[in-house]
Amino acid sequence: MGAIAESTMPRDLPSPATAVDNSSAEGQRAARRFVWEIRSINAHLEELRQLRADGLGITGPQWMILMALVELDREKGIPVHVVSKLMYVDPSFVTTQSKLLEKKGFLRRRPCTIDARVVQMSLTKKTYKHLANLKTQQNAIDECVFGDFRPHELTEFVNKLAALTHRLKKARLKAALG
Repeated sequence: MGAIAESTMPRDLPSPATAVDNSSAEGQRAARRFVWEIRSINAHLEELRQLRADGLGITGPQWMILMALVELDREKGIPVHVVSKLMYVDPSFVTTQSKLLEKKGFLRRRPCTIDARVVQMSLTKKTYKHLANLKTQQNAIDECVFGDFRPHELTEFVNKLAALTHRLKKARLKAALG
């Protein structure tokens, strides 16, 4: 990454210089490299997501809806708006895509027993069976990607990324307000 001249960096990259010494060229280069590494990680995650989705005959975003349900559902179903917030998409997108997933038999949609306006989504046995078949492959991928981390190190790293996400949201709001 160091071979990329700073003048060739796209102008849309956020400058994380506030996280480092503004007067330090080395700090600014490190911050910009960090942004590029995050973009690279995202691209690789997108490729893995698409491979998984292709195996089911669904789209990448539909796969992410299923993964959100795996992460969040505790057998009561998850409201559409909760999944939309997790994915940073409009609830109408999740509604449309979840209806398609329901037609394919990957999830169930039913009205909430407390508020019928809220749609609760949950995975089907078919989906759980498919995910169980992928378990060995997923474990191998996880070991390849995260094997160098001890559990507490990974937790600490993820917590730092979550804090960075929070600061980026705040920065976006400040930028939008001018």
